Amino acid sequence: MTLTTEAPTLIRNGTQPLSDRGPTVIATATATLPVPTETKPRIGARRKIRVPGRLTWRDSSGTLRFVSVVTCDVSDLDVFVECQVPASIPLYRLVHFQIERGARDTNELPASLRNGKVLSAVYRVGAYRAATGTPHGYALRLLVEPARPASTPALHAVSSN
Repeated sequence: MTLTTEAPTLIRNGTQPLSDRGPTVIATATATLPVPTETKPRIGARRKIRVPGRLTWRDSSGTLRFVSVVTCDVSDLDVFVECQVPASIPLYRLVHFQIERGARDTNELPASLRNGKVLSAVYRVGAYRAATGTPHGYALRLLVEPARPASTPALHAVSSN
């Protein structure tokens, strides 16, 4: 038996014909999922700003760690940073983020980043570098109160006695 005749012979010999026409062929089904055309609107407008910054956090043993970073995208509530040296920060870790003192003077930065340290949470880990096995960057959610539009009044609790 040769390789070209082996497979058809095995198929014919290994199946029980269900009808007079020979073995039954099972057709494969394909399904296509609709691609969403709508995208969720972003919370804030992103700006491509490259300024130096610093992340500080405590690791699982309580040791204070820090790494120098450069921002890529900045909005009022989040920022994506690229690490200058390999650093491994776990997802959802609370970190302090600050822009280096000399770079805070630009008006393109949100007011919360111009003031100093901002408590942030790592909510997305970027692609991993093959050479080091550590992420290339991190997306941080800035834990600041979002700015309210001027037309939206603030809600105040009123007690009725």
